[in-house]
Amino acid sequence: MREKMKKILIIANDEGTILHFRREIVKAFIEEGFEVTVCYPLAENTASIESLGCRVVNVNVSRHGTDVLQDLRFIKDCKTLIKKFQPDIVLTYTVKPNIYASIACQQTKTPYLNNVTGLGSILQNKGLLSTLILKLQKIGYRKSSCVFFQNVENRDKLKALGVIKDSTPTYILPGSGVNLEKQKYEPFPPNDGRTRFVFVSRVRADKGYNEFFEAAQNIKRKYPHTEFHVIGWYEEEALSPMIDKLNAEGVIIYHGRLLQEEVHEIEKTCNCLIHPTYHEGMANVLLEAAATGRPVIATNIHGCIEAFEEGVTGFGCEVKDAGSLEEAIEKFICTPYEKQVEMGKRGREKMEKEFDRRLVAQAYIEMMNKTLEEKAQ
Repeated sequence: MREKMKKILIIANDEGTILHFRREIVKAFIEEGFEVTVCYPLAENTASIESLGCRVVNVNVSRHGTDVLQDLRFIKDCKTLIKKFQPDIVLTYTVKPNIYASIACQQTKTPYLNNVTGLGSILQNKGLLSTLILKLQKIGYRKSSCVFFQNVENRDKLKALGVIKDSTPTYILPGSGVNLEKQKYEPFPPNDGRTRFVFVSRVRADKGYNEFFEAAQNIKRKYPHTEFHVIGWYEEEALSPMIDKLNAEGVIIYHGRLLQEEVHEIEKTCNCLIHPTYHEGMANVLLEAAATGRPVIATNIHGCIEAFEEGVTGFGCEVKDAGSLEEAIEKFICTPYEKQVEMGKRGREKMEKEFDRRLVAQAYIEMMNKTLEEKAQ
């Protein structure tokens, strides 16, 4: 008699979470023998996800809203999905699914795993909303079979706040990992007397844009043959006037929002990626740049420091410190070309050894199988 196929329900708040960072993981689940249903607010690339061999279903959840009634409807929608598809296990990504889908799992007695992709900007500030989110997370994680984290600091912070119980299993992943075939190593750009930097990020203050603006202007005055390419879409329109100004003055070259393949094409023409972020789960842009063979400059925070080695594959700078960022950029400009090439090669080697996305998929599969075995006993 043929063994019944195991079912997994994946719930996320955004198509990009699956499309850009977890396609290979979904594919690995299918190859492992799972029947996979993926739920997120439907968008234009649904067919791309379905082509992997999974089912894609709409679930109405907002990334940032604070509408309590909408969140309660999301719990109801998740319960409806669970009752309809009867998954053996549920995997959730990002804050709202981690809270509300987990509550739905508790109410339907369905095993579930959570992935903490970062603590989010809301938890960097104190206030009633932050306190409420922490309390809701505590409820969501209390019966989790495992909570996956992308860095040790995030795990330890939630444990210290009492959000994660000591008895709750946790696992540190190498971020979302990186697809080493898609993010292929590229030859270093020729030594033509120009040093080209690229900054890839959503346009938000907590990604370090203000510090970057200041550092870029100072560097451009001292080193006119530098280029600062900026790729990103607006999440804070307040930064638009400065980007427009610096772009018009030639301090930066603003490309707007690009497809991942287009980002890669620009990255391979640049010498180094800059990422002066305030907080991260694990910075995918650092992994992708290093896989391409490019050194990085990033803030010395968890979520970044795991992705580079100081002086070997990149340089660190202090968070919210434009002067420190400027020093790191100048240090790279003054690094001999041959050393820059070597840093890029070492970065690629680090990705191959520590951040291959297949390692992430295997960690999920092992934990899912363990959870299902325990349930069957």
